[in-house]
Amino acid sequence: MQFPTPLNKARLLKRYKRFLADVETTSGEQFTLHCPNTGAMTGCAEPGFDVWYSLSDNPKRKYPGTWELAIDDAGHSIVVNTQRANQVVKEALMESLIAELAQYPNTRAEVKYGEQNSRIDFLLSGPELPDCYVEVKSVTLLDSCMGYFPDAVSVRGQKHLDELVHCVAEGHRAVLLFGVMHSGINAVAPAAHIDARYAEKLHAAVAAGVEVLAYGCRIDEAGVTMDRPLTLELDHRKSS
Repeated sequence: MQFPTPLNKARLLKRYKRFLADVETTSGEQFTLHCPNTGAMTGCAEPGFDVWYSLSDNPKRKYPGTWELAIDDAGHSIVVNTQRANQVVKEALMESLIAELAQYPNTRAEVKYGEQNSRIDFLLSGPELPDCYVEVKSVTLLDSCMGYFPDAVSVRGQKHLDELVHCVAEGHRAVLLFGVMHSGINAVAPAAHIDARYAEKLHAAVAAGVEVLAYGCRIDEAGVTMDRPLTLELDHRKSS
């Protein structure tokens, strides 16, 4: 996925009210960016981090700049704009970059499904293949060399696991795909120390037949490309 316009660089001053971030350019200009991320953003939004942002030419926008990437103190690149994760995965599916799903020729996005009026991120189909329901989760929380999901209690994420289990019960294929949007993460585990219920439901979903995949990305100011499978450590427990 290539960014539609060249990104601009600044330094983060602070993120606040969830959707706003104040930044400063090298010339000393200060202004506010839209922050398209509702999560805790732990370790992704520390004052002083370099940020890369896009600019919109829409005159109706109060904040024309959108925060796209952060660079942490270790030099790791992080995709802040959560809307990019599904774009990256869609491109990976269309280009058969996810080996476990490469046999499906047809991809549809945001399809209604399940018992709880949900929408699946991607529904894959093909001749003589079981329909495959793919739920994407963006992973950006890095702690002690491990990537974790979720970064806050996620009732919505728990619901999605229930829906995937239902898909398997109906005879379909169901996949939870951790799209890792942080270049410093090489392994993913459920964040039981943050959301114990999610971790419990994830283990139950795997036992019921839900498949779990984790893929990392190449990230820079030009774009984001899903390029490698990562290690899953579903039984990992963070030490206190």
